[in-house]
Amino acid sequence: MSDRVIITPYNLAWPAWFAQIAAFVAPALSVPYAIEHVGSTAVPGLAAKPIIDVDIVIAGHVMPQVFAGLSTIGYGHRGDLGIPGREAFALIDTEMKRMLPPHHLYACPSDGAELRKHLLFRDYLRTHPEAVMKYAAVKTQLAEQYGADRDGYTQAKTPCIHEIMRKADAWTLEMGWETGASIWRSSIP
Repeated sequence: MSDRVIITPYNLAWPAWFAQIAAFVAPALSVPYAIEHVGSTAVPGLAAKPIIDVDIVIAGHVMPQVFAGLSTIGYGHRGDLGIPGREAFALIDTEMKRMLPPHHLYACPSDGAELRKHLLFRDYLRTHPEAVMKYAAVKTQLAEQYGADRDGYTQAKTPCIHEIMRKADAWTLEMGWETGASIWRSSIP
């Protein structure tokens, strides 16, 4: 995989890639869970890095069982990578790495702030095409500008993300949106 930041137009295959990853992960989970497609590839029409972001949503007290289950299918726990409320996993099984689409896998407590941010960002963008167009333009321009400087790219797009999140927070009040409750709460104790 290239070290350059590559932003591609939306790919209609991304939902199927997510489904493939979710189908691989689900049998390893012995606790109540939901699996959410988050990040830019979860927003129809949004240009993105072709890497699927996946959140496993669980009750916080079962995280050790999630670690154990994921290890049986080739994932290694990487810690929170500096973002509390989100545990990261990397596929270390080289054969499975070749078989599955590129992805980032996280486990998040169902009541966590990081999960709320992921769902809010996704759901706001899914319903606001003007924000999708603006964010895609920013990402594309910054990928060209920063090339292989992934940290610079990430830092440079942060103001745009914060602007979207401010608007999304206001939208939640208008819509009565409750942290994606209708999406996953029924599966989580």
